[in-house]
Amino acid sequence: MCLGIPMQIKEINYFKASCEAKGVEREVSLFMLQHEEIKVGDFVMVHVGYAIQKMTEEEAQSAWEVYDELLAMEN
Repeated sequence: MCLGIPMQIKEINYFKASCEAKGVEREVSLFMLQHEEIKVGDFVMVHVGYAIQKMTEEEAQSAWEVYDELLAMEN
């Protein structure tokens, strides 16, 4: 199973972005979203180091609620 992780963009440098989710920061490629207007503060779905979809804050929060429930069930 593959999961995309919702992350918030903290900094943009050309096609690379510094993103954060739950205190974890990663460098993410924005190459796949090069034709979309992406700015600091936006939320993106990240899969294997690539932002694959722009999303709203509400969509990101909803995804994290589901992931948190899955993690709680595992414990």
